[in-house]
Amino acid sequence: MNQKAHAGDVRQGRSGLIRRAVVAEWGTLFGTVWESVRTKRLAAVPLAVGATLLILLFDIAQQLPHGQRVVNQLGGVKAGQPLDLSLLRTPLSLFVPALDLPVWGALVQVLVVFGIAEIVLGRRATLVIAYACTLAGTLFARIGVALGRDHLPGLSPALAHVRDTGPSAAVVALILCVAWKTRARVTAVGVFVVMAVEVIAIPNLAGMEHIVALCTAVLLLAVGKLFGGYWSRVLDGVGAAHLFAKQRTA
Repeated sequence: MNQKAHAGDVRQGRSGLIRRAVVAEWGTLFGTVWESVRTKRLAAVPLAVGATLLILLFDIAQQLPHGQRVVNQLGGVKAGQPLDLSLLRTPLSLFVPALDLPVWGALVQVLVVFGIAEIVLGRRATLVIAYACTLAGTLFARIGVALGRDHLPGLSPALAHVRDTGPSAAVVALILCVAWKTRARVTAVGVFVVMAVEVIAIPNLAGMEHIVALCTAVLLLAVGKLFGGYWSRVLDGVGAAHLFAKQRTA
């Protein structure tokens, strides 16, 4: 009887430990997101809903006659095309589904991850991070192809003609930023580890772009930490100086 009671106490202790660890890691994130969704529902995530619908629209369009050509002209990016054309198409390339992945995966990723990021980081920051990290991946692909397979981090020249689109680079970058903002440090490190394992196990363009997107996200986090409040402090200082001068002349 005592042994059974002891075993039960051990199980309860482990269960409590796991529960505390989960709350410590994701409690802030869950509480923030749940409160916003509970009170506003889909109105809390208009960016995520719009982005999801845009991906669905592009997917439907490319199934229609001549639709593939139209989609490529709007958001089709390849490492071998002129740089100015890639830059022009990159914003929409984020919402053009990747050809080698099921579209439902992109829809779920964007609705969930963009939605959480929109609530936690804000709409403007979500857009900036998503675009910057996608652009970084696009530019890396060009550099990798130019270097060639014989140089690190070079890529096969054949990839110059492969359509390089989809939201996955933005998604992994946003997961990292959300995890860091909500102090889910284990999750943030875990994202890096999973992406690194992916590149080692299945070396491909998408995996390399994910790593580049994560590095770009870290850079953005560092810049935000160092300079995020810079202009607000400057404006506060200007306002204080103006008030002081006004008082002296009064």
